[in-house]
Amino acid sequence: MTKYKLPSQQGAATAIGPTASALPLALLASALLALSGCASTPPPTVDHAPPPVAVVPPPPAPAPAPAPVAPPAPPTPVAFETAIVNAATTLFKNASANVARPRVVVIDPLVDAVSGQQNVASRHIEKRLREIVREQFPAFEVREFSSANVAKAPIVLVGTFTGIQLDNTTVGVPQAYRICFALADLAADKIVAKSVARAIPEGINTTPTPYFADTPVWVKDAAVDAYIKTCQGTKLGDPIDPVYRERIDAATLVSDAILAYEKRDFRRALDLYGRAVRSAAGDQLRVHSGLYLANWKLGKRADAEKAFGHIVDNGIANNKLAVKLLFQPGKTDFWADKQVSGPYPIWLRQIASKLAKTDRCLNVIGHTSRSGPEPVNERLSLARAQNIKWRLESATPDLVTRVKATGMGFRENVVGTGSDDLSDLQDRRVEFKIGACGA
Repeated sequence: MTKYKLPSQQGAATAIGPTASALPLALLASALLALSGCASTPPPTVDHAPPPVAVVPPPPAPAPAPAPVAPPAPPTPVAFETAIVNAATTLFKNASANVARPRVVVIDPLVDAVSGQQNVASRHIEKRLREIVREQFPAFEVREFSSANVAKAPIVLVGTFTGIQLDNTTVGVPQAYRICFALADLAADKIVAKSVARAIPEGINTTPTPYFADTPVWVKDAAVDAYIKTCQGTKLGDPIDPVYRERIDAATLVSDAILAYEKRDFRRALDLYGRAVRSAAGDQLRVHSGLYLANWKLGKRADAEKAFGHIVDNGIANNKLAVKLLFQPGKTDFWADKQVSGPYPIWLRQIASKLAKTDRCLNVIGHTSRSGPEPVNERLSLARAQNIKWRLESATPDLVTRVKATGMGFRENVVGTGSDDLSDLQDRRVEFKIGACGA
């Protein structure tokens, strides 16, 4: 049998030199060191310097916030006539710099911003505006507020006259009256001038004009709110309120109808209100109220009741109906003069009948004027609401479970003078809030 020799036992021809034979042992040693964790890897050889690290500068410190700009101080109350002149002069001086001349101006009658009504003082302001423009600003021509003139895209002057506290709130006996004017350029569709003034209360007559004294309801609705916003809720350069603009043609008819009613031309008033209600923007409380009043004055009782029904429909659609049921001061009895309280049964019958056809509930809220102690007025306002609640339920028994009574005292006065006459009759009112049952 042949014997094989290891390489080390072979002759010179097969012998391996020391360098070659040492290599496997070196590899074995390296492996053992690696397994034992003692091996170290030599650092790589670098033949050039590493690239420099870019230094990013820190972001600049934020600029300090600008100090808040304090709103301008409200104007100091001055005498009524002085306030009118100041506001009118500022308005038309600004307009002279902002609009091309000459320009036609029409005055959309001013309103009280809380009640939405016109009064003796607001009518006087309109008269003085015409005089001031004629005497001091001949580049402007004041024309009649009519649909024909409005169609020519004039500048429309709107304004509010509002009893306020010195902090601009509107609750309580007025400490001042705020006059706000704005000029709305129909051609440019923007506000081109504004002004504000304050008048001291002395000598100011806020008695409602005849239509507004006779209307059975508050007249603030979307149309009146848009008018007020155009004056009070805009700044120079703002676009004209779209609701105001789309209803301005109807407003010219309403204005003419109100003047006809106050001249006791009830047939012309009825015709104008009829044209207004048939217009695209005729669904307004002022229009429905005017139809009611004109029909009532002409002895058309059925038509008057139908018109009042439309007033109630409007209130149900908007979940609020403020009816001026005039009470005797300090009592729950209606005003004794039947010229005033005679139609009240018709009003209540329509409210009960219309409400019964819905699934809504009614909160009857009684209010009082500011005269007398607060606890007495709280009880009186609740008693007035309970009186109306009983009358509604008597007319329509189905409402027994859907009507409640609440008293507000004089906390939500509209006028706030406590004079207990026609000027603050809206404070002695009953308001109907309509909503979902259980809400």
